[in-house]
Amino acid sequence: MKYLFINSVAGFGSTGRLAAEKCRELMAQGNECVLAFGRKEAGCEDIPTVRIGSDWDCRRNALENRLLDNQGFGSREATRRFLTWVRQYDPDVIWLHNLHGYYLHIGELFDYLRICGKEIRWTLHDCWAFTGHCAYFDYARCDRWKTGCDHCPEKGSYPQSLLLDGSRRNFEKKKALFTGIPSLSLIVPSHWLESRVKESFLGAYPVEVVYNTVNTDIFKPTSSDFRREHGLEDKIILLGVASVWDRRKGLEDFLALSGRLNAKYQIVLVGLTEKQRRGLPENILGLPRTNSPRELAEIYTAADLLLNPSLEETFGMTVLEAHCCGTEAVVYQDTACEEIVNAFGGRAVPRGVENLLEAVLSWEKERNP
Repeated sequence: MKYLFINSVAGFGSTGRLAAEKCRELMAQGNECVLAFGRKEAGCEDIPTVRIGSDWDCRRNALENRLLDNQGFGSREATRRFLTWVRQYDPDVIWLHNLHGYYLHIGELFDYLRICGKEIRWTLHDCWAFTGHCAYFDYARCDRWKTGCDHCPEKGSYPQSLLLDGSRRNFEKKKALFTGIPSLSLIVPSHWLESRVKESFLGAYPVEVVYNTVNTDIFKPTSSDFRREHGLEDKIILLGVASVWDRRKGLEDFLALSGRLNAKYQIVLVGLTEKQRRGLPENILGLPRTNSPRELAEIYTAADLLLNPSLEETFGMTVLEAHCCGTEAVVYQDTACEEIVNAFGGRAVPRGVENLLEAVLSWEKERNP
């Protein structure tokens, strides 16, 4: 079988690693795979890859989105060139992942998918496929995606638009493009996301829940000098990890929590920008993003407890990665992270810094009765 995977990134970040690992799995079974990507590639030397467009295409696409709110409708010529290659490659299965990310024209892609006669699978990592703008809507308490988006309260969030609100137009165009595709099935990483999909215009498609997996050859208890290098030998390390620390990831809750902890605790946050790292309190160690899975495994192992106060998650890879490294997690209820700790171990608490603090103190008391 010949597989074509399409994702915004290859081997980079959580979705890029998931797509790359699936390629490796299928190739080990004797299948042929190519991973097509639009932006970044890392650690895919053993996987055939093809890039959709160029850096210039991505920059122009992003600029159009900032002005016109047309995520998914840029890069028309780059997508046409890519589809010419697809027809030559002639895959048996086309496996979609993230189609947003400033690299693809979904109109061109789905016009082809509608008539190509291929088996099509689509792994959804967020909610963008069935909204008029956003990838997540719980923070805004918005349910317009169920009936028709308009006056988007998340216009300023990813994929950010600085001028127009195209949510109504985008919703209608995506609904027309994404429905009625022959031989298309959906894969989601949690029952939480499954329930949202079934309430959306994608609800007519078969939906399979498949929990994300991690490479346990990498994410396992891994010794390192992390504590010594950062002078944390005698500290209780409370860890937070994110690719992007925005409001939904809970950075403000970490800052508030830091003021409630005594000196024996040290918060370590991985994935902060240089701007975010400046001015942190002494009991928060801010580290930049790392794309080294082994380095992440070392940090997870060195930590005592993972805190994931994210308000919107469709799975929660950091929770599973930490678990595989022997570190328990505390998450907020009413996100997919609760589902993950229920399945693999950990604690889910109501939202709020007081509940986060109570969970930390309770965990310490259990560890040192």
